Amino acid sequence: MIIEFLAFGFLIGLTGAAVPGPMLFATIDASLRRGWTAGPEIVLGHALVEVVICALIILGFTIATDTVFRIVSIAGGGALVVFGMMTLNSSKGATFDVDGSGAGGAVAAGVLTSVSNPYFLIWWLTIGNAMVMDGLAIGVAAAVLFVTGHWIADLAWYTLVSVSSSRGRRVMSDRTYKRMLVGCGVFLVCFGTYYLAGVFV
Repeated sequence: MIIEFLAFGFLIGLTGAAVPGPMLFATIDASLRRGWTAGPEIVLGHALVEVVICALIILGFTIATDTVFRIVSIAGGGALVVFGMMTLNSSKGATFDVDGSGAGGAVAAGVLTSVSNPYFLIWWLTIGNAMVMDGLAIGVAAAVLFVTGHWIADLAWYTLVSVSSSRGRRVMSDRTYKRMLVGCGVFLVCFGTYYLAGVFV
């Protein structure tokens, strides 16, 4: 039954969402400053990127070669290193000032952390591409259900993360906030370096 694609999309999406990555740290950072709604906003930006990718897959852009992987790793890895360095630099004078505004910034963060993440792009060039094509072989509804399940998993996980993170903002000191920014920055640099190194090994 095609409804199985919904459950399959949810389970695959949940295992991917639960893996620490740039989007997770962006969610924690935004939630501490804006509150729990930052999580769903970041997922919205993330989903917008996936809509474009799914549209390209449906239109026939399904070729994933070693050259594509190399370009994705270099471009995405480099961008993550830059974002990480920017985060480390911003941590120097950071103060923990909760501001509920700036929803657009959270959506943009969802877009940026998605398109700059080599793991995300390669996942869609391989696993995601295969699942969408398998769904289309059955019918458009199956492919749509798979992607919908994937989004439900993202929304559930990152809303949980944002709710948990936002509760800590009431007791967050500037020192702790700076340390968290440093941790996020170091992770982004290491994550990006990992992919860059993989290109030349």
